[in-house]
Amino acid sequence: MHHIDVHMEKDIFKGNTRLADANAKHLQEHGVRAFDLLGAIGSGKTALIENLVPLLLKRGLRPGAIAGDVYGDDDFQRIIRTGIPAYNANTGKECHLDAHLVQHGLEHLPLDDIDILFIENVGNMVCPTDFQLGAEKRIIVISSTEGDDVVNKHPMMFRSGDIAIINKVDLAPLIGSDLVRMEKDIRRYNPEMPVFRTNLKTGEGTEELLDAILAE
Repeated sequence: MHHIDVHMEKDIFKGNTRLADANAKHLQEHGVRAFDLLGAIGSGKTALIENLVPLLLKRGLRPGAIAGDVYGDDDFQRIIRTGIPAYNANTGKECHLDAHLVQHGLEHLPLDDIDILFIENVGNMVCPTDFQLGAEKRIIVISSTEGDDVVNKHPMMFRSGDIAIINKVDLAPLIGSDLVRMEKDIRRYNPEMPVFRTNLKTGEGTEELLDAILAE
């Protein structure tokens, strides 16, 4: 028999939300706007940061990042090669970042030298959904290579998001993914969510996307 302790689950979510609110206040006090990047492994979250860093610098904005992974520092190494301050947050066995891990990351970042902070969550389409981190927007990155049913299989993530990105659009014809279906599924679960199509190998679609990310 599968037993779930509902009271314990509520306490965990309540405690996480309290810390997330504290993170948001801490970031605001330092004038930092934070954005939570969610998506599966290989969807393009790190590539998105790599593309947006030079665009932000061109606009006179100073980016930083927290790289979330279960283990290792592969994404972190890619991010610091862009020249921005970053922190590597390994979760160990957990399949998502939580507000406490992000709080710890903030303690290791020069927040007074950062205007825009990207929090790259662990690659997973389920676990991160219920854990707010203190970011002002949630950006969900999916790719055509995950199949055009990926949205329909993960509705809760899209219901809680603010911006959706369909990446690797150039590969869709090669693997038979229907981008129109993916976009329709996103709007079925979150009608107001703006959807952007990108090819992060070439930078296609990133200027318009950045405008939407920075919009108040």
